[in-house]
Amino acid sequence: MSSRQQQPPQEYQEHQQQYQQYQQYQQYQQESYGQDSYAWPPQQQAYPPYYETYDPYAEPSAPSSPETPVRATGPEPEPEPEPEPEPDDPGYTLPAVPESSWAVDNRRGKLLGRGVLGCLLLVQAGLSLRLRGTAFQDEALYIASGHYELNNLLHGTKLPVDFAGYFSGHPKLYPVLAAAVDSYFGLTGVRVLSLLFMLAATGLLYAVTRRLFNLRAALGAAALFSVLQSTTVLGNFATYDAAAIFLLALSMYAVVRTDRMRSAAVLLAAPPAALAFAVKYASGLYLPTLVLLAVVTAHRHRGVKALGRGVFLGAGIGALLGAGYVLSGPLGGISSTTTNRAQGADSAMKLLEHSAEWGGLVFLAALVGSVAYALRGRMGEMPWIEGETAGRVRRAGLGVVLTGTALLAPAYQIHLHTEVSLYKHVGFGLLFAAPMAGLGMARLVGPHFRHPQLGIMVYVLALVFGMVQAQKAYSFPDSSPMVAYLRTVAHVDKKGFYLAEEQEVPAYYLRDVTGWNQWQNTYFMDYRGKDGKQHTGPDAFEQAVRDGRFDVIVMHGSVTPATYEAVKKGLKGNTHYRLAAVFPFTTSSGQNAYRIWVKR
Repeated sequence: MSSRQQQPPQEYQEHQQQYQQYQQYQQYQQESYGQDSYAWPPQQQAYPPYYETYDPYAEPSAPSSPETPVRATGPEPEPEPEPEPEPDDPGYTLPAVPESSWAVDNRRGKLLGRGVLGCLLLVQAGLSLRLRGTAFQDEALYIASGHYELNNLLHGTKLPVDFAGYFSGHPKLYPVLAAAVDSYFGLTGVRVLSLLFMLAATGLLYAVTRRLFNLRAALGAAALFSVLQSTTVLGNFATYDAAAIFLLALSMYAVVRTDRMRSAAVLLAAPPAALAFAVKYASGLYLPTLVLLAVVTAHRHRGVKALGRGVFLGAGIGALLGAGYVLSGPLGGISSTTTNRAQGADSAMKLLEHSAEWGGLVFLAALVGSVAYALRGRMGEMPWIEGETAGRVRRAGLGVVLTGTALLAPAYQIHLHTEVSLYKHVGFGLLFAAPMAGLGMARLVGPHFRHPQLGIMVYVLALVFGMVQAQKAYSFPDSSPMVAYLRTVAHVDKKGFYLAEEQEVPAYYLRDVTGWNQWQNTYFMDYRGKDGKQHTGPDAFEQAVRDGRFDVIVMHGSVTPATYEAVKKGLKGNTHYRLAAVFPFTTSSGQNAYRIWVKR
C-alpha cells in the first residue's frame, strides 16, 4: 500500500467545488444587495422562487458563473395591444339634445306657447267678427246714455233721466268710454273695443294658468275659453260685460303673480277687482273667489301666514268700494238689478239645462282637472325636475275654488227664477274654471302626448258648440230699414212723442233729431186719460192709443207681448192711426216684422 494519502474520488471533489461556489454566491448576494434589498411584489409572494436550491445528492449540472448572479424575476409583461385605427369622420354630427319638455319652462317653450296663443287669439277674433247685426237693445241703451253722461261731464247738460237708478253698472264708467269711441268710430268701433277686452282676458287667462300649472294646461285653458259661446258673443257686443271680464282676469293675474311676494303685494289686485264691480255690479259675485284664490295660491311654505293675503285683498277691495260709494252717491241700480232684482218665472230645470248647454263641456273638463290635480300634482314627464308640488289639501282647495265658481251665476239666477243675461253671466264663472279645464284637457292627453285625439276631440266639440250657440244668441232684429223709414218718411223730430218696442234702438240711432224722453218704452206706463181716469200697465197703453197720445207707434210683439196685444186693442177701430209700413226680419226665434203706425 502506498505511503501517499489516498485522494478523494473525483466526483466528490466536483460536488465540493459546487458547494463552495454556492456559498460564495450567497456571500456575494449579501454584500452586494443586502438582506432586504429585494422583496417580492404582493401579487407574486405566493409564487415559488424562480431558482433551484442546492441538493448535494442531485445530479450535477453546469455551475452558474459567480459574475452573473441569479435574481428573482416576475412574470414577463404582456405585450401592449396595438391601437385601434381611428374611424372615418362621419358625414354629419348630431348636436347635443337639450333638456326639453312641456313641463320644463325654457325659452323654446315660451316662444312656442306664445305662437300657439297667437293662433288661438286669431281664431277667437274671427269667431267674434263673423257675427254681424244692428245695435241690440242693451248696446243702444249704454251708448246712448253714455252720450248724455259725456255731455253732462263736459258741458254740464242736464241728464234726461237718472241712469244710475236702474243701470246694472255705474253710468259714468263704461257708457262714457263707449260714447267717446262711438263719436269717432261708431258702433263698430265700440264692438272692436269689446273684442280687445276679451282678447286681453284670454291672454291673461293663459298667463294665470301657466303660472299655476304649466304651458300645456295654459294652452288648453285659452283654447277652451276662446271658443265659448259667451266669449264669442261678448267679443262683438258693445256692453260693459267684456270690460268687467277683462278687469276680473287682470285681478286674478295680479293675485297669482304676487304669490311669492310679501302679503301686502296682493293689494295690486284690489283696484281692478273694485273697478270690475263698479263697471258691472254682478261682478261682485266673484270677489270672494279672488279673496280665496289669494289664500290657496300663496307660497306653500307660508302656511297659516297665507291667510294674510286674503285679509289684505278683502280689506283693500272693501276700502276702495266704500270710497267709491261715498264719492259717487247712492246707486239705486245695485239694488234693482243685482241685490234685490225682481223675481222671474223661469223654472230651475230650464235654467239648469241652458247652463249645461252653454258651459257644461268646459265645466266637466274642469272637474276632471280638479280631481286629477288633487290626486297627483304632476304627470311626471320629467322625473328629474327639482321642486315639490303643493300638498293634496291645497291642490284640492284650488280645484274647489276655481271650478266651484262656475256654479255661482246659474245658482243665483235659479234663486231669482230668471234667465235674463244668463248666456253672458255663464262666461264670468267659466273664466275662473278655465285653468282647471285646461289642466283636465292636458291630463286627458297624458304625458308625452300619449292620447292627443282626446284633447282634439274636446276642443272641436267646444268649438262647434260655441259657434252654433253664439250664432243663435247673436240673432237680433235688423232695425236699419225701420230707422231709415222713421228718419226719411215719418220725419220724427224733437216735437213728437213716440211709442216703440225696444225704444232704446231708435233713440240711439235718432238721437240727433229726437230726445231720450220722447221715446216711451213698452214695459210700464202710468197714464191719465182724457176721461180723467188714471191707468197703469197694459190698460195705460191701450187708453193712450185710443186717445191718440203717440205720433208714431213701432211694435213687433216679441219683447212685450202683453203690451202688443193692448196696443192692438187700442188700434182696433181707431181713426187716429194708419199702418204705414211693415219691415220683416228673421231671428233665431223665427220670422217677425216691425209694424209702424203713423198718426193721421
